[in-house]
Amino acid sequence: MKREYPTQPIVGVGAIIIRDCKILLVKRGSEPGRNKWSIPGGIVELGEKVHETTVREVKEESNLEVEVHSLIDVVDNLESDKEDKLRYHFVILDFFVRLIGGNLKAGSDVLDVRWVPLAEVENYDLTRTFQDFFERNRELLQRFDSCL
Repeated sequence: MKREYPTQPIVGVGAIIIRDCKILLVKRGSEPGRNKWSIPGGIVELGEKVHETTVREVKEESNLEVEVHSLIDVVDNLESDKEDKLRYHFVILDFFVRLIGGNLKAGSDVLDVRWVPLAEVENYDLTRTFQDFFERNRELLQRFDSCL
């Protein structure tokens, strides 16, 4: 299935990992959102369960091992081109995940990966969808982390 100018919505996942009042962000290496910061995530492959996708994508992008805890949000990402033709249409399931192992290292499909204090997230050049997600869920993210 093609991602750009799709014929139907594409299902993706995002992983919210919070540790010591910091959230894991990745700098995207491909469109949509190339060079912008977001959470680890990606597209569900045919035959793959969304929890499996979440675990796989976190490993691929950050070298960390996680287990899925709970669904936090569902995000619609629709972007049109200059002629108002739908260029991207993703439905993204964002999950809280627990860190269980691994050593942080950027994967080949991201440009950078880092732990960012929750209070500093909005200082980063975020994807539009993650910015909206963060504004909607800021208080919940702070409650999820046990550092407060």
